[in-house]
Amino acid sequence: MRLLLVEDDRNLNRQVAAALSDAGYAVDKAFDGEEAQFLGETEPYDAVILDLGLPGIDGVSVLTNWRRTGRKMPVLILTARDRWSDKVQGFDAGADDYVAKPFHMEELLARIRALLRRSAGHATSELVAGSVRLDTRSGRVSVDGAAVKLTSHEYRLLSYLMHHTGRIVSRAELTEHLYDQDFDRDSNTIEVFIGRLRKKLGVDLIQTVRGLGYLVDPALKP
Repeated sequence: MRLLLVEDDRNLNRQVAAALSDAGYAVDKAFDGEEAQFLGETEPYDAVILDLGLPGIDGVSVLTNWRRTGRKMPVLILTARDRWSDKVQGFDAGADDYVAKPFHMEELLARIRALLRRSAGHATSELVAGSVRLDTRSGRVSVDGAAVKLTSHEYRLLSYLMHHTGRIVSRAELTEHLYDQDFDRDSNTIEVFIGRLRKKLGVDLIQTVRGLGYLVDPALKP
């Protein structure tokens, strides 16, 4: 999953970005409203963490512009403004959730997991396909109850496919959602990661749809 973090406090931005990266997300960072608006309009983010008090263009205006142009990614507002009127303004602009500063990092991570889960149509934090289970809270993957050790990129790839079960996902889409903007992207590496995942999982989970991409079938039985 690829996230956009918009926070002008560079120290807080660094701390939150590190926590998100440790949790298995690819993270792009923005420090002002103009940069945030541009990235949100041009990059395919799975979710955005957006501060309201930004230099240049304020967060509510950025969010309003995103929604006006049809951008539908989930947005969590992160701000020191805790008045109910500010919250209402943020929700009316198109926000999906709200966290006031100061906050506990675990709460922020839990809310991001919930946003991603709901946007993909999943009811719980554990994703299941056949004998494969992926716990988004702990980052653990198991097959028939046995733990499977994955690299960060392998985990991101499996998580994205399992969040989107029943839908064919192209290599280009995977490349866009697995790496941050500074990563040297090469869609050919997706095939390498798919091969590694299949070997480590040892089950027929990820199907190749020739000429289109990859599919995890939601009808798989344990």
